[in-house]
Amino acid sequence: MMNTKLLMTGSAVFMGCLGIAFSFIPEEILAALGQTSTRLLILMLQLTGAVYFGLALTNWTAKSSLIGGIYSRPLSLGNFAHFLIGSLALLKSLVSGNLPSVVLAGLAFLYVLFAAGFGYVLFTHPGKNQPDR
Repeated sequence: MMNTKLLMTGSAVFMGCLGIAFSFIPEEILAALGQTSTRLLILMLQLTGAVYFGLALTNWTAKSSLIGGIYSRPLSLGNFAHFLIGSLALLKSLVSGNLPSVVLAGLAFLYVLFAAGFGYVLFTHPGKNQPDR
């Protein structure tokens, strides 16, 4: 049995924090990752921050809804796709050694956890009368 409220809240907080950070401190993030700040990279991080924050708000407002199976399928599918594709990109980067970093390894770990959680929610039926929804 999956507690989808916990999954939705966790993903909302995670993406909300990334969204705020990418929107307001992109230059500091780039410096911490050892990247040169360019206007284009700063803009791309800020736009990514806007997307993260929008997804966070969507998950936050839907955290009390029944999710799984056919219920809120677009929401679970969108989250699953985001976290699965993000996991693959982060793991590929770590394995190739292009951007080895403890921060990226931590992000990859969280992305894999969220991908597994949303995959489980997407491909299982939420069941009837479950008190944790």
